[in-house]
Amino acid sequence: MSIKDEAIEWIHSYFEKNGNPQTKAVIGISGGKDSSTVAALCCAALGKDRVIGVMMPNGVQSDIEDSKKLCAFLGIKNYTVNIADAYNGLTRSIKDSLGADEVPAQYRTNTPARLRMATLYGIAAMEGNARVSNNGNLSERLAGYFTLWGDGAGDFAALANLYVDEVVELGLSLGLPEELCHKAPSDGMSGKTDEDNLGFTYADLRAVAESKTSGMDEAKVAVIKNRINMMDFKKNLLNLPCFVPSIRK
Repeated sequence: MSIKDEAIEWIHSYFEKNGNPQTKAVIGISGGKDSSTVAALCCAALGKDRVIGVMMPNGVQSDIEDSKKLCAFLGIKNYTVNIADAYNGLTRSIKDSLGADEVPAQYRTNTPARLRMATLYGIAAMEGNARVSNNGNLSERLAGYFTLWGDGAGDFAALANLYVDEVVELGLSLGLPEELCHKAPSDGMSGKTDEDNLGFTYADLRAVAESKTSGMDEAKVAVIKNRINMMDFKKNLLNLPCFVPSIRK
């Protein structure tokens, strides 16, 4: 059985065990390969009428058209909730309470992610009988490149044991547009890709994780190993129902 078929079967089984024939999947849609692939998998497993996409710009999102394109391509019900007022209001209240003039970079990165997850659960509650997706992949988990209780949260995780390149292949096998599957992942704030921010490629990360480092620069290998070890605590906190393909068992 292919990874695609295994993943579809896993999602279908998860919803059978943790819901009923009307239970819906609520998915944060960023316009990148992860959320696009999860949405396509859920459509295949549940039917598009049980899949809800949520776009959550923080003010202006330059690539939000990609998110809209994905929702239109799959034909799924979708909402747009701009979190700017919530973020600005919360930030203002915290700064006033602390007597602070500015907030640190970690706050600016993590707080929107946590507000987005709160938004997804808010919509799930309003819709009723819904489960919230975690869209993270294995490469991000190993690098700790996610926000605890933000995009690291959710009710089920379809991609948590698939590397970035495997997600690309899976998305293409589901018939998703190539530009969405091959879109370079970024945080949408720094103007840099995830790999720019990490200082190494996801291909290098997989090579180190799988001990296939022959010919690699030793210093780079050491940096990546240290990153994986330092972020292991975050990965272990992602204690969600996760799809595990047969190749990882």
